[in-house]
Amino acid sequence: QVQLVESGGGVVPAGGSMTLSCVGSGFIFHNYVISWYRQAPGKEREMVAAITSWSSNSSYADSVRGRFTISRDNEKNTAYLQMDRLKVEDTGRYSCIRSASIWPGSFFGPWGPGTQVTVSS
Repeated sequence: QVQLVESGGGVVPAGGSMTLSCVGSGFIFHNYVISWYRQAPGKEREMVAAITSWSSNSSYADSVRGRFTISRDNEKNTAYLQMDRLKVEDTGRYSCIRSASIWPGSFFGPWGPGTQVTVSS
């Protein structure tokens, strides 16, 4: 069964850094773009970053570009999201998902359980 499990979330002070991991199983990891989405209370879920199968291209939401870095290690079936200079507005539940492209809205289910990131002021 297709599964994606996120980890690495927690509470971090504004200005700090955190790295999230996403481990996939039940599918050929390198066949898919991997995207990170987040959702904060009262806000729509938004794509924050995506990376192509062999890391040849990536995309970022305007709100995180320059602060977040997406990467992947296909031998480990793992994608990462390095988050630097975190802001309170980065708070949300972060989930990874298989996607068809680096652009928002192209994802394939199922969603992973997500990991909560809380940026404190």
